[in-house]
Parts: sequence; structure tokens; C-alpha cells
Amino acid sequence: MGALRQPISMVDDAEHAAVLLGHPMRLRLLGALGQPDSASGLARRLDLPRQQVNYHLRELERSGFVALEREQRKGNCVERIVRRSAAYYLVSPLALGDLGDTTDADPVAMRDQFSWAYLVRAAGRVLRDLTVLRRRADSVGKRVPTFTLETEARIASPESLNAMTTEIARAIGEIVARHHDESAPQGRRFRVVLGSYPAITKSDEDAAAEARDAHRATKGDSDADEN
Repeated sequence: MGALRQPISMVDDAEHAAVLLGHPMRLRLLGALGQPDSASGLARRLDLPRQQVNYHLRELERSGFVALEREQRKGNCVERIVRRSAAYYLVSPLALGDLGDTTDADPVAMRDQFSWAYLVRAAGRVLRDLTVLRRRADSVGKRVPTFTLETEARIASPESLNAMTTEIARAIGEIVARHHDESAPQGRRFRVVLGSYPAITKSDEDAAAEARDAHRATKGDSDADEN
């Protein structure tokens, strides 16, 4: 059994995004192709018409989302065993063209570094840039030099969060200033992005139930005040 070709595939144009998202069945098929299988095998496993499975598999393979694993003879026929070409897929902002380019967004609306829009703008730019860099690196057989740091912290209060943010900003500024060399002849410019957001600790259902309970409690207090 062959391994998946790559851990993550970035979908970076509208045409390929349309193929991937053009029919709900295609996501189901890709989800089932973590292990290689044939069209008839998928049809049995997912209880779907084989003709439809064949059609959507051909479309996915034509766009590179599905790859041929092997061919095997079954009776008088040759059965094609396929698998998905990556473990995960992400749609890059590049697939949206100018609509996905937030680098020139309204500076007044985006200047608040504590807003979610500012963080989304930065994350969108990271995805766009990494898509381009990965494509260029693949074309010449090189790696993209990146570094990622992730951690979680339980912060006691908004005041503590502000204090931590200030300290991190100061420390990062000092480190960057110490290593930045504008005149280095062989130097390469790197973009450093750091952000934080509340960790997701509840399912959508639990979060919705908690919000409903909070709304009922608030409404009950309001009704009591009116009485």
C-alpha cells in the first residue's frame, strides 16, 4: 500500500476549488480514500451508485486530488485502485483572486492589532505566501525554510493578557532588531507573524447550549428587574 504523496495540498485556483467543492459526494469520496480503493469498493462502502462514483472519481483524478495506486485484474476487467493525493486539503485565499487578497485592505479598519480581522488578515497572507513559496520550491526541488511555534497559556484576566502581549511584542522586537542585517549581501528577508486567540475547548453543540443558557439567564434577570 503506497503512502499519501503529501501531508497537505493547497488548492490555489478557482477551477480546482470548484472541482473539489462542486459536489458533496466528492468530499465523501476523498474522505474514504485515506486507504486505496476502487470505484466499486467505494460504491459498496458508501452505499452509492457506482456510475456516479466513477464520474466523480474521474473529475477528482483529472484535477490531481486522486492518484492511481495500482491496477489489478478482476475477472475479465482491470480494476483501478486509487487513493487521495494528500492527507488534508486547504483552499488558499489565492483561489479567490483579488477577493482573497487582504494585504491592501482598508488600513483604518485593519489597524487594530487586537481585532479578529487583523489576525485573519495576517493568517490569510501567510496562507497566500506559503502557497506561492511551496509551488516555487516544488518546481526546483527545494524546501521552504520555515519555523513554527505553538503553545497554550491559561490567562487569569484581560489585564494579564494585555501584559503578556506587551512583553511578547517587546521581546520579539528586541530579538528581530538583534538579528536583522539590512546590508547582508547574501541575506534573505523573512516575515515573522505572531498571533493569539482563545483556544477552542467546546464542541459547537456545547457552545450553542451554553449561549442559550446565558441568554435565558440574562432574559430572566431583565424580566425580574422590570417586575
